[in-house]
Amino acid sequence: MLCPEGSAIAAAVGPETARVHPLALGGDADIGAIRRLRHVMRSEAPDIIHLHSRRGADTLGALAALGLGAKVVLSRRVDNPESKLALLLKYRLCDRVITVSEAIAAVLRNQGVDAQKLVCVHDAVQFSDWTSPAPRAELLSEFSLHPDAPVVGMAAQFIRRKGHDVLLDALPQVIEEHPSLQVILFGKGRHQERIQRRVADEGLTHNVLFAGFRDDLPRWFGALDMVVHPASAEGLGVALLQGAAAGVPLVACDAGGIGEIVIDGQTGRLVPPADPSALAHAMLETLQDREAAAHRAEAARDHLRARFSIPAMTQGTLAVYRDLLEARA
Repeated sequence: MLCPEGSAIAAAVGPETARVHPLALGGDADIGAIRRLRHVMRSEAPDIIHLHSRRGADTLGALAALGLGAKVVLSRRVDNPESKLALLLKYRLCDRVITVSEAIAAVLRNQGVDAQKLVCVHDAVQFSDWTSPAPRAELLSEFSLHPDAPVVGMAAQFIRRKGHDVLLDALPQVIEEHPSLQVILFGKGRHQERIQRRVADEGLTHNVLFAGFRDDLPRWFGALDMVVHPASAEGLGVALLQGAAAGVPLVACDAGGIGEIVIDGQTGRLVPPADPSALAHAMLETLQDREAAAHRAEAARDHLRARFSIPAMTQGTLAVYRDLLEARA
């Protein structure tokens, strides 16, 4: 495993699982990383090189793998269109591209990536990690919440496409019927301060709590009344997988691969992107008809088990590897 120096994943994997090579990786402009990556690739002489898209490891990794005789796999996790340079370079240099949703595969096909290279292997979460939440009383104590308050959670990086502004636009309509509503925003990011200012300016400080980045979300998700994800662009939506595993009702916007998790009226409520009124209506319906919401949450769990399990993700990835090795032989 090649990974950035000082990264948490290096410590998490450990030598008993893989030979770990921490490297200096400075992003797409770090041309020197090609030489560093190639040095390790040549010394390991792998049959398959599997690239992931962060810190330039995808494009620079594909260039580093040139001429080494290995099959190259690239995983793509986001649904934004690629640049012409990326289409000319990394996708032509890869033998297979694994997308974590059908929506991402559709974007790449529309941009001219060879459809025969594209394979959808849905992302997954470890189901068992999310099925033993803390009691509701602990959630209320941890975040100093009113005992009778409906509690909604959103877990996302504070960037525009995650839809924090859409949620804030929707909240007055929801608060009108549920004045004690509490919304916990998990995460951090470059727009956090702006969102905090907006919450203060609009008098929402009694209803919106900023919890920061937490590594203990499995304790709290199952004690929520709802997980909301109002993104305008999303490769898949891991927070929704986590919410489904925890058995929490889901409300989301129909963007990217989100519709592969949230099927409106079946596994949650799905509304158009950037539509605060529709989002508010779906949130109110979820809070008001708890029995129907619980049925949808259980259906989401079943959907997760069937299509987004760790075994399914593992077998899907292994199938790509085996196909490439057979072709190589």
